[in-house]
Amino acid sequence: MVKEELISRSPVRIFMNSIHGGLCAGEIGFIASPSGLGKTSVLVQIALDKLLLGEKVIHVSFTQHSSYVLVWYEDIFNEFIKKKNLENEAEVKDVIVKNRVLMNFNQEVISADQMIKSLKALITEGGFNAGYLIIDGYNFSAGDVEAKRIAAIKDFAKEMGVSVWYSCAIQSNAGVYDKRNIPLVIAGYESLIDVVIVLEPKPDHIELTVSKDRDIYKPAHMALRLDPKTLLILEE
Repeated sequence: MVKEELISRSPVRIFMNSIHGGLCAGEIGFIASPSGLGKTSVLVQIALDKLLLGEKVIHVSFTQHSSYVLVWYEDIFNEFIKKKNLENEAEVKDVIVKNRVLMNFNQEVISADQMIKSLKALITEGGFNAGYLIIDGYNFSAGDVEAKRIAAIKDFAKEMGVSVWYSCAIQSNAGVYDKRNIPLVIAGYESLIDVVIVLEPKPDHIELTVSKDRDIYKPAHMALRLDPKTLLILEE
């Protein structure tokens, strides 16, 4: 199988089509669920899809060292190509590594402004013209302070022409979503977030639901699911 065929057959294509082709430059998307359901896996699959298309991606982790994030990429890439007989596998991997930067921050010691300054330096001074930013493991809270942080990230995304995907961990107990299936932790600044996708555990799979698609609050099943073992996106 050639790389182009791998890309065209990827369930990520369906994922993106479910939200009108994916995020545009300057937009923010959230993948929300309790811990352990596959948020990081979905983010890495989105990133790998962009990398396979030749796009540049910055992956920021607030919870895991870069070496652990690298393992996620290696494992999911290997699952992608398993039994696919991908041609020029080594060359494809080289392109992925070349177009990806992994960064690790501690939320307790770095502010949003400091992170943005580092990202801008990488893009402008470092010449790494990324189109996609993955932010995983950030611990969200409600309130005006968090709203200002998200607003600053959105301004940065618009200025740099970057699309931003966040993971958003929520508690596993009931009452963590409002009637629109939006996580209560982002109440008050959900207007800054363009797309919200919720992962929900089912008996034999993990379901993906669109809770927000730009100005539309209408939960919709994506006709996709996660394999609970590999956490790969699968078609129904």
